[in-house]
Amino acid sequence: MMKKLKDYDFTLSFTPIVLAAFGLVMVYSASMVVAVVEGHDSTHYLVRQSIWFSMGLVVFGSCALFPYKYYQKLMKIIIIGVILLLIGVLLFGNTVNNARSWFTIGPLSLQPAEFAKLALILYLASVYSKKQNYISQFSTGVLPPLVMTVGILGLIVLQPDIGTAAIIFLIACTVIFSSGIRFKHLLWLMLLGMIIIAIAIPNMITETRIERFTGAYQPFQAPDSSGYQLIQSYLAIGVGGITGEGLGQSVQKLGYLMEGHTDFIMAIIAEELGFLGVVIVIGLLAVIVLRGLFIARKCQDSFGSLLAIGISSMVGIQAFINLGSISGILPITGVTLPFVSYGGSSLMVLMASMGILNNIAMNVNREGTTRQEATDRKRMTEKDTTIHGGGKKWVNYNK
Repeated sequence: MMKKLKDYDFTLSFTPIVLAAFGLVMVYSASMVVAVVEGHDSTHYLVRQSIWFSMGLVVFGSCALFPYKYYQKLMKIIIIGVILLLIGVLLFGNTVNNARSWFTIGPLSLQPAEFAKLALILYLASVYSKKQNYISQFSTGVLPPLVMTVGILGLIVLQPDIGTAAIIFLIACTVIFSSGIRFKHLLWLMLLGMIIIAIAIPNMITETRIERFTGAYQPFQAPDSSGYQLIQSYLAIGVGGITGEGLGQSVQKLGYLMEGHTDFIMAIIAEELGFLGVVIVIGLLAVIVLRGLFIARKCQDSFGSLLAIGISSMVGIQAFINLGSISGILPITGVTLPFVSYGGSSLMVLMASMGILNNIAMNVNREGTTRQEATDRKRMTEKDTTIHGGGKKWVNYNK
């Protein structure tokens, strides 16, 4: 038992759980007024997020104990299941915010695109780890997995959910780049991506998306329409100062800042807990990302290494896009802040991902312990040979 605890990565366990628990507090603070206005009890969103958090803890523990290498054997089931979910949501899903992205199951909602993130990471890590011997060959080593990636991205764009598609695209790029492909092939992929984007952009341009760009980079030219949300976010961030107005004391959540418990929860954190609260949240997210990359570097198995890189990049990229949206660096895309924002599907996927990353870390720590023990035994053997096997004769001078 003590040996298992020695291999356990407590940093990767406690950090996401602490963030998610903190998220429960902030979801309640940011949503209590919205819930009442919508005709619910003030704890409506807190109760729902608590249910997801409880299930997330179970999923986290299960994935932490399940050997990550077995996912390669389940890959066909995982990827086919996600594709069927993405097709099913296009046919039978519910439309929320002009996107058909959700299944409603009783009081809870399920977003298949969130599960597609983890499924694609598992798929790319599995395929490219098997192609390491011929990864330098573009047609056989690099190209085939891209067909599946483009297909999944296409199904998500059709919903349309551009924010999630952008995250998955960037995650895929990170895993592919880390797989060891040749720089020349990377340039070809970049050129191909630019061509696809150039072809797709005219069909994707809508008045709403144009307003998102103008609202992000010229918010004060339309303060009552496209720039309204970002201006309210600025007000929340600016009012908070260093230490904030106090937990539960936000004014912007009283009907001024929309989606304060989801996409813009960091603005509420800034208003209530100030710069210090923001730094702590970003710091904890950074710990998860950096620890995951450290585990990826230490992992001797290419599948585990690419999987750790993919999971770490997912957390980092999603956090960057969310923070960029609330600060005006990027257009508002509807991307949630990892572990903290209200959203059951996102929290479940993140907790499952952390469980998998923990299992990789435990494997790495176990291998490191085994190598250290082998090195210690070798040193002891060499020392014993030097003292007792070197032909030395011991003389008893007390005779």
